[in-house]
Amino acid sequence: MRETDFVSGFAKGLRVIEAFGETRPRLSITDASKLTGLDRATVRRSLLTLADLGFADYDGKFFTLTPKILRLGHAYLSATPLPALIQPHLDQLSERAGQSASASVLDGTEIVYIARASQRRVMSINLTPGSRLPAFCASMGRVLLAALPESEARAVLSRTDLKANTPNTKTDPDALMAEFRIVRAAGYAIIDQELEIGLCSIAVPVENSRGQTVAAINIGAPAAHVAAVEMAERYLSLLLETQKALRPILH
Repeated sequence: MRETDFVSGFAKGLRVIEAFGETRPRLSITDASKLTGLDRATVRRSLLTLADLGFADYDGKFFTLTPKILRLGHAYLSATPLPALIQPHLDQLSERAGQSASASVLDGTEIVYIARASQRRVMSINLTPGSRLPAFCASMGRVLLAALPESEARAVLSRTDLKANTPNTKTDPDALMAEFRIVRAAGYAIIDQELEIGLCSIAVPVENSRGQTVAAINIGAPAAHVAAVEMAERYLSLLLETQKALRPILH
């Protein structure tokens, strides 16, 4: 892309939108400036523009996003057939496993949920399509990172805040790269309470008809009900059946 094709104002506005999150639903101009690294004047213009267009509310001090912002994410979910193709298979997988099942894609250093079938809430946060989690410590993230060339996977780790969410979280880049090799060879990843205490999950990659990894699917279960060492025995065959069923319909 030529430098003259880059619209810096638009890029800054997107950074301001991304500053909002589940733990940051209300932001002042100062808050957003600190989170984005942009100057207050730029942030102020971006936030006021969002408010004027109906994408944000402003009470004189704090800005909050409005439901209209969902149109941006809905555009992706509507434009790509991937979520619609995967959802019925996820529903069946969840029903057969008796546990929640999800699908996600890799976006930078995070995974983004594109479909979900929930039997019960297994995490403290409410996961829905559009939810994001750090890729390095999520089972779906592990299989998606393992599918990348090693140089690309390491580059993702270099840009990631390798924060220990629990005492079990692997944060050493070399140890994670070794884990990716194991995942690549095995064809699946298991997470034992690395993302959140009490949660175990198992994931496999989803490939299209050309053998390219385009997404990942997983099953999550409470550690009190299913120990990590039991995940493969209980759920891997179901995941592999779903993986096989999806391959010929994804192009």
